[in-house]
Amino acid sequence: MTILRKSLLLILLAPCLYSGYAAAEMNDEVLALQTRWAEINYQLNGDAQEDAFEALAEQADQVTAEFPGSAEAWIWSGIIKSTYAGAKGGLGALSLAKASRRDLEKAMDIDADAMNGSAYTSLGTLYYSVPGWPVGFGDDDKAEELLSKALEIAPDDIDANYFYAEFKRDQKDYDAARTYYLKAQSAPARPGREIADQGRQADIDRALAELE
Repeated sequence: MTILRKSLLLILLAPCLYSGYAAAEMNDEVLALQTRWAEINYQLNGDAQEDAFEALAEQADQVTAEFPGSAEAWIWSGIIKSTYAGAKGGLGALSLAKASRRDLEKAMDIDADAMNGSAYTSLGTLYYSVPGWPVGFGDDDKAEELLSKALEIAPDDIDANYFYAEFKRDQKDYDAARTYYLKAQSAPARPGREIADQGRQADIDRALAELE
């Protein structure tokens, strides 16, 4: 059994990802992380996916070391580690989740609104996916606070809506979950994010079908 909830494997946070942030405003190294994340998350499975995430997490550490003032680099490092945690499972996943939290908090210290508030989305998802004390740092109240803040920053963002819907479904508020899934479903396409958009829309379709 994984120590993190299955929904963590779908991160994004994203922020998935995440946001319609203009590619021209991100350096090539960060764009490479973003592109590779989508490929691994949506086109690989099993051991191949886990191994690829491990390599990408190491690459992300190199990028943040090279660009320590880039909020976008720290966001993607956090997203990669959280998704790797979901793929890995077990006790090792918790240390990755903690590393993801540190990266996302670092991004927020630099620019909390970067990438349409993706750090809020990703961190909020971590807080409801990780077990609570004494095992982990999970906290549903903190999760809702962060996810709601992401929606304030980017109310039409596909990932902000999708992960808030996931949280609401986890809370058994199925009417609210459906509302936010549908809003995520209607989000505009993101240029250059075709793999991520296709994968996220498939996630939404499955979630809506499960609610029926």
